[in-house]
Amino acid sequence: MKIAIGSDKSGFAVKEALKAWLTEQGMDFADLGTVNLNDVHPYYQVASEVAPKVQSGEFDRAILICGTGAGMCVVANKFKGVYAVACEGVYAAKMARAINNAQILCMGGWIVGPEMAVEMTRTFLETDWCQDLEDWRAENMHKFAAKVSEIEGSIYG
Repeated sequence: MKIAIGSDKSGFAVKEALKAWLTEQGMDFADLGTVNLNDVHPYYQVASEVAPKVQSGEFDRAILICGTGAGMCVVANKFKGVYAVACEGVYAAKMARAINNAQILCMGGWIVGPEMAVEMTRTFLETDWCQDLEDWRAENMHKFAAKVSEIEGSIYG
């Protein structure tokens, strides 16, 4: 699995902790966006760089961190077929994958500490779409995904 990770200044410390964990796990990742505090990229720029790379399939998943996670999430969701979710806990990160099939986990460096961010990321990366769902719910998720695709088609063409 290829992973992109990026942050603005507010998410930098959490991103650095996640990079260390991803490296320990032997995961294939690229650090996009702010790479040091002397060269800070705003959240909208980082999300605008990462989301198209997920959209194209260059990266399978991404982790974006800003102050609250909301700014990165808003921008990333502007790209057709990209599903980003701002989460503040492990359960939300799991459900973002299992129910929403999100490819991008967004979190807030002002909200989530490094240890929680690692657990959220681990869960997000280990969870598959419809994992641990009842058969009837998984069937509905596939129907809902088709409807979301129709909505996107009517908006984006």
